[in-house]
Amino acid sequence: MIDNPSRALSDDKLEKVRRVSPSAVRNRDPLLKVLRAELPPSGLVLEMASGTGEHAVFMAQNLPDIEWAPSDPDQGARASTSHWIAKHNLPNLRSLLDLATTDADWAGAALAALGQAPQALVCINMIHIAPWPACEGLFAGAEEVLGEGGILFLYGPFAEGGVLAPSNEAFDQWLKDQDSNWGVRAIEDVCTVAAGHGFDLLKTIPMPANNTSVVFIREAGAQ
Repeated sequence: MIDNPSRALSDDKLEKVRRVSPSAVRNRDPLLKVLRAELPPSGLVLEMASGTGEHAVFMAQNLPDIEWAPSDPDQGARASTSHWIAKHNLPNLRSLLDLATTDADWAGAALAALGQAPQALVCINMIHIAPWPACEGLFAGAEEVLGEGGILFLYGPFAEGGVLAPSNEAFDQWLKDQDSNWGVRAIEDVCTVAAGHGFDLLKTIPMPANNTSVVFIREAGAQ
């Protein structure tokens, strides 16, 4: 569904619900560089778990030929994103969607709201701060949403070959202390889920602060 609280909130109230993430500010330029290279040059991109909304605005500002559609299942995050949307009023930034990858038909809801299939999905810093079914649901829905050659882009910390960078070991423990269902995911496990839904691993790109950009592509023959 479309969720746009900015229409009902005054500027003063919007300022109170706005969220600012220091990590989003730190990683936005490296992310932009990778997204500029890996996303289609134009078309519609659906962002899952937009969080504060800062990435959505920044990417829309710097990728003007792409229509950016933010979404998040959290009410507070949607309120913050709505603030950023209202503040910048960008012509290529779509209305905010209320989507959760743990919902069985999030893909159908997304397609109905968007009115067209996106060329790519972007999911930044989600699958480690969510139960594993959120990752499974992301790929299950992406299988329905993306056609052949569609890009699914993930960003965050990952374990590779069973190895975690020391800083990610501490982060992984912190995540599990917050919720036993959270944790840094093994890239091999993510790739297994991806393959089961028709996605091939295209590349992994090392990023600052021991993060990784992971680019999947929808296999040939996809609907």
